[in-house]
Amino acid sequence: MKTLGLIGGTSWHATVEYYTQINQKVSEVIGKQANPELLIYSINIELMREQNKEKINSKYLEVSKKLQEAGADAIIICANTPHMVYDYVQPKIDIPILHIGTATGKSAQASKMKTLGLLGNKPTMTGDFISSKLKNDYGMEVIIPEGESLDKSHYYVSKELTQGTFSDEAKSFYLNQIKEMKKRGADGIILGCTELPILLKGIDSELPMLRTTDLHIEMAVEFILEN
Repeated sequence: MKTLGLIGGTSWHATVEYYTQINQKVSEVIGKQANPELLIYSINIELMREQNKEKINSKYLEVSKKLQEAGADAIIICANTPHMVYDYVQPKIDIPILHIGTATGKSAQASKMKTLGLLGNKPTMTGDFISSKLKNDYGMEVIIPEGESLDKSHYYVSKELTQGTFSDEAKSFYLNQIKEMKKRGADGIILGCTELPILLKGIDSELPMLRTTDLHIEMAVEFILEN
C-alpha cells in the first residue's frame, strides 16, 4: 500500500470525514484487521479566512514539503477551496497532489453531464481552480448562483458549515439553489464545499449531486491500493 499525506483543518469536520472514510474503505479491501498508513497535517482554518493568497500558498507549500519528507507518496487536500494553491505548489514538490476537480470531472463525465452547477463559498464559486479544470480537461460548463444567493451561499459555508452548524435553513437554501440551477440548464450539481455532503446527506434533490468529498475519498483509496 502507498502512504498518503492529508492536509486538513479547513475544516476539521471535513477532515474527520476523509480520515474515517479512507480507513473504512481501504479496510473493506485489505481486511478490517488492518488500515492504511496516513500522515495528517491539520492547518488552522483562520489562514483561509484571512484570504491572503501569498500566505496560503506559502503555508501549503511548506506543509506539502513536510509530508513529502515524512514519506508520503501523494498528497490529498481535504477541502475544495485550498485547491487554489495547486498550480503554485504542485510544480515545487516531487509527489502528486490528487486534485478534487479531477475526481469530480471523471464522475461527471461517466454520467455524461455537460453543464454543472457549483455550490460552495465565494472563492470556490468565483475562482477558476475547479471550473477551469472541468472546462479544460473535460469540456464542461460551470454555472454558479446569481445575485445575493452568491453571498448567501458564502455565508452558510463560512459562518455555519465550517463551524459545525448544519441548519434546516441552510439545507432549504441549497435545495432551492439546485432547483434554480436546473431551470438554468444544469444537469448535475457540484457540492463544492466538503461540508455540503454532510449537510445534504441522505437527501434526494432534483438533480444528481456530485459529492466532492466522497469522490475525492474514492480517488484517495484507489491511489493507496494501486500496485
